[in-house]
Amino acid sequence: MTDRTTYLVLPGYQDSGPGHWQSLWEAAEPEVFHRVAQADWDHPEQGDWVARVDAAVKAAPGPVVLVAHSLGCITVARWAVGAAAERTGAVRGALLVAPADVDTAEVPELVNFRPVALGALPFPAVVVASTDDPWVSPARAREFAAAWGARYVEPGAYGHLNSDSGLGDWPLGRELLAEL
Repeated sequence: MTDRTTYLVLPGYQDSGPGHWQSLWEAAEPEVFHRVAQADWDHPEQGDWVARVDAAVKAAPGPVVLVAHSLGCITVARWAVGAAAERTGAVRGALLVAPADVDTAEVPELVNFRPVALGALPFPAVVVASTDDPWVSPARAREFAAAWGARYVEPGAYGHLNSDSGLGDWPLGRELLAEL
């Protein structure tokens, strides 16, 4: 078993395209960043998504850091609630960016992710949310961070912190990841 950290990339609903910071990180360091592929990005099923996270953590050769965006954050929270301590113990930390508030989202494909799991995460985490994200209000993002026992970072007005936000390689995200 190696002690090299594996960074599991967990995109949200409809995946992260080529200009998304998650995809750029994967392209820059494919030996370190590994996307957890979902069977259906457009019609997500909570149980399937959670099972794939669990399988990816189990398959990692050493410690893991979770790098989640949007619905990926909600999936991490749900996984952590039900996962075995052996699995969650392998996680060194989680970068949870722009967690989607599926409890209020009017998207039929996301209803099966309700309610958002609000239990404390058994590993260090950072929640990052912008002040003008259409998928989560700053107040709700702070509520998630508090419930999950995570540090909260609000970088300003950057929308959903995705490709449309113009973040490129997103240096702030890399800094926060390095702190985990």
